[in-house]
Amino acid sequence: MHDQRLKDIIPFVTSVERGSFTAASEHLHVTGSAISKSVSRLEARLGSLLLERTTRRLTLTDAGHAYYQTCIRILEELAEAESVLAAHRTIPSGRLRLALPSTYGRLCVMPHLLPFCQQHPEVALSLTFSDRFVDLFEEGIDVAVRIGDTGDLPASLGCRHLGRESMVFCASPAYLAREGKPQSVEALLQHRAILYERVDGTTKPWQFMAEDGHSNWRSVPYRVSLGDVDAQVQAVRAGLGVAQMPTWLIHEPLKCGELEIILPELQPAGLALTLVWPRRKQRLPKVDALLAVLGELNISESLI
Repeated sequence: MHDQRLKDIIPFVTSVERGSFTAASEHLHVTGSAISKSVSRLEARLGSLLLERTTRRLTLTDAGHAYYQTCIRILEELAEAESVLAAHRTIPSGRLRLALPSTYGRLCVMPHLLPFCQQHPEVALSLTFSDRFVDLFEEGIDVAVRIGDTGDLPASLGCRHLGRESMVFCASPAYLAREGKPQSVEALLQHRAILYERVDGTTKPWQFMAEDGHSNWRSVPYRVSLGDVDAQVQAVRAGLGVAQMPTWLIHEPLKCGELEIILPELQPAGLALTLVWPRRKQRLPKVDALLAVLGELNISESLI
């Protein structure tokens, strides 16, 4: 890579962040003309217009926006690499941002994070609990645990598959004693369903394992729909009906006999559980240490 290519990136990025060539020149302590020439030289080399110039402000073109994101990523990687090398440290330290699914993170991941914090007192752990999609780059997340198929991840993200959750039908012993334990799909569909309600107001259908090994989804009439999984567990424990839930969510109620599994042969493979992180951050001792801990999560225990 030519040295000039790197030199032109800084004026371009600074111009975008400061909003004008004049502000960029003041920040970099060079003339406005030098900034303008540097950006023009960069555009000529790339063969694309990066910035729309007006008398009041600079605006990124579509090509400029894409190139700006690439430049930011490169500069961040350089800064982090220099930070690691300059510090000559292997001790995990600094702010560490982790994004977790709300309930799964609280029940299954937090017990592993508490010893991690005690073992690494120089790490300042910042946790986000949310069931929405989290963009690691836009939100500055170091590591995320995701439930659901990840699809085609960009090469900039590292990924480690932890397993798949198990989905089961369940009800309280009192409810089954009163209403009878279903022995078939048809009988199950006659029972009172307690469904999870999504953010958009729709209810999550039940998933069944077919004879050919594939699963299919069926919408069912319901007695209660709840937009919170903890409330859903409470409703089933109270004997209001039957629900289909992941075993990691009802581990304790099953263990102590407050809930019973119904028709286990219909149990489908649930959603994938995955660790995701920006590859450029894996070199950092704090991230490497956290990945080592989360990579050893015993999914079979948390899913029963």
